[in-house]
Amino acid sequence: MQEALYGPGGFYRRPEGPAGHFRTSVHASPLFARAVARLLCRVDAALGRPEELAFVDMAAGRGELVTAVLAALPEEVAARTVPYAVELAERPEGLDARVSWSTEPPRGVRGLLFANEWLDNVPLDIAETDPAGVVRRVLVAADGTESPGRPVAGDEARWLERWWPLPPEEPGLRAEIGLPRDLAWAGAVTSLDAGLAVAADYAHGLGDRPPFGTLTGFRSGRECTPVPDGSCDLTAHVALDACALPGARLLTQRTALRALGIDGTRPALTLATTDPAGYVRALAEASAAAELLAPAGLGDFGWLVQPVGAGIDSEALFAAPDRP
Repeated sequence: MQEALYGPGGFYRRPEGPAGHFRTSVHASPLFARAVARLLCRVDAALGRPEELAFVDMAAGRGELVTAVLAALPEEVAARTVPYAVELAERPEGLDARVSWSTEPPRGVRGLLFANEWLDNVPLDIAETDPAGVVRRVLVAADGTESPGRPVAGDEARWLERWWPLPPEEPGLRAEIGLPRDLAWAGAVTSLDAGLAVAADYAHGLGDRPPFGTLTGFRSGRECTPVPDGSCDLTAHVALDACALPGARLLTQRTALRALGIDGTRPALTLATTDPAGYVRALAEASAAAELLAPAGLGDFGWLVQPVGAGIDSEALFAAPDRP
């Protein structure tokens, strides 16, 4: 999975970038970046408006989110914002010169670290219960052919026991061993000196783990067989509850975005009479908001909200919508 996604010929090295194959919330509507910019402003206020305010875009793709957030910030906040894009692919041409591009998050900064659909692409192993009730690693060849591997042991076995237990009496059940994602998230969070870290992703909880896992592939806008040859995305939903560190909160994207001022309310029909162009704009914005908030869609994404440092109150940051 690591090689197929991030190796020299890996999927995320392709010139078209992720946006050439699927839409995330970032690509769905500029409203998403506006909401993240609003959150960054709230973090700024909670930090006492520091001279340098970091915005760290984890798994930045081709810089779409960091670019849109900078454009959406009030001028005074933008002047103090130091933007970072964290991505394994090379820096795209034409990216704003203010954006620092690197493969690791900066350390010791204060601000907001935002990871939109990052953890679902952190490589992990698959486990399956064999006919004898032994939980084994699933091995896969480059053409997608699977075979049973050695029994899962050590820290990975302990992770499964705590976060995704597989009953020995039910052979064929699968789990995705999320330990690498827990460690990746902890590393990202500890890169902040103070502020807020947010992971927004496909997610499930301990009470609703899918019995056969969620590993799948995407290519050219369509779901496909997850073959690890670099031709497609390889993704699996995230056990965000396992990633959470002390003090974290889990929200749905719908709840989080509504708290950040996105509600999808249709404009009053009377506006069509007094301001037809304004009505059309408001209707288009309401439609875009509805996609971001949709049940059984982007609205059901999980947001793992992790405060870092004293004085950062996640409940206050997501307390109620503020209006521009």
